[in-house]
Amino acid sequence: MELPLRYILTVSELTQQIKETLESRFSDVWVEGEISNLRIPPSGHVYLTLKDDFSQIRAVLFRMRSRGLRFIPEDGLHVVCRGRVSLYEKRGEYQIIIEEMEPKGIGALQLAFLQLKERLEKEGLFDPRHKKPIPAFPQTIGIVTSPTGAVIQDMIQIIQRRFENVSILLYPVRVQGEGASREIAEGIRFFNKTKQVDVIIVGRGGGSIEDLWAFNEEEVARALYHSKLPVISAVGHETDYTISDFVADLRAPTPSAAAELVVKDKKDLEKHLQYLRSRLENLIFTSLEGARTDLSSLIRYLSDPKKRIEDYLLRLDDLIHRAKKSLVWDLRRKNEKKLHLIQRLELRHPLYAIKHLEASLSGKEDGLSRGMRHVMEMRKQALRGIIGKLESLSPLAILERGYSITRKLPHLEILKHATQVRVGDRVEVKLYQGTLLCGIEETHES
Repeated sequence: MELPLRYILTVSELTQQIKETLESRFSDVWVEGEISNLRIPPSGHVYLTLKDDFSQIRAVLFRMRSRGLRFIPEDGLHVVCRGRVSLYEKRGEYQIIIEEMEPKGIGALQLAFLQLKERLEKEGLFDPRHKKPIPAFPQTIGIVTSPTGAVIQDMIQIIQRRFENVSILLYPVRVQGEGASREIAEGIRFFNKTKQVDVIIVGRGGGSIEDLWAFNEEEVARALYHSKLPVISAVGHETDYTISDFVADLRAPTPSAAAELVVKDKKDLEKHLQYLRSRLENLIFTSLEGARTDLSSLIRYLSDPKKRIEDYLLRLDDLIHRAKKSLVWDLRRKNEKKLHLIQRLELRHPLYAIKHLEASLSGKEDGLSRGMRHVMEMRKQALRGIIGKLESLSPLAILERGYSITRKLPHLEILKHATQVRVGDRVEVKLYQGTLLCGIEETHES
């Protein structure tokens, strides 16, 4: 039987055919999943894994494509990707080469806005302590906005209507599109460098989030934060919020509102000044009337100097009389007090005190003598008792009754048992009177 011919592929050939099949079959697909194992090496390419509850697939977003992303990919983010399936031949692994990526359930711009807002807030760019006060009466206002359109015209009209003496400097910029954020930041830095204005208004009219995106760029936010001049953010409508609104020193709901906030209404100020002038005139008039009344009283009071001298003389006589009576009464009281003190001093005379102390001392001396004799007798009786006890316990008393103390020579060890000596040892026998030196001839154990 003849065997069929076999066509054998190399690994590279098989891999190449699989790659061609995958790329032709899945040349443009949409895939959604959760990002994991995100990695961005120095090359700038974004490597990640897309996964769901049951499967996962590797993916790569090349650097040129990643630059177009409005948000920052993160692990755990659910995204929708468009791309093509390919195969990495060196490892034999298939992967998705991503062309587009957007977050699932939220727009890419909205996500980018939230990510940048959170990061700048952690850095302290929104801290109220960094906010600068808006000057109450600015002489020159700098406006960073588009030179065309209704926004700049409305602001100029409102400012000139409210206070025509205020000067306005316009720094023309693009407010949307490529390069708009850079121009806005340059405008803020220009006014800070030239110091020609007292306050800056940065703004534009309403629009979609894409239209307002230049005011959500980090470059604009940092230019606002580092501005030494106070800045008002006036972007879009009242419901629109941008990063510039959070960083600026004051947010105005609209550009027109910013123009009303930055300058006071001159007519209202004139009315207020007129009111203050009227109050001041009334206060001055009231003060003058009071001074006039006081002056009239003083004139009446000083109209007859002779009468006033007579009044003073009468008052002086009265004071002298009252002083004499007071002096007599005071002398009488002091005399009575002196007599009382003399009596008290007599009672406290030293001789009287000495006699009293001598009597007290004599009684105490007798008591002390009796106490000392009693104590001495008690101490003698106690001493006799102690001497009796010592005599009864003395070794000499025991020896006196016929006992002796035997000590082994030469160390004078007191002997209590016959086993402590041997025949030939020398001992000392202490008697009541005298001492015996003896030799051991024989020992007996009891």
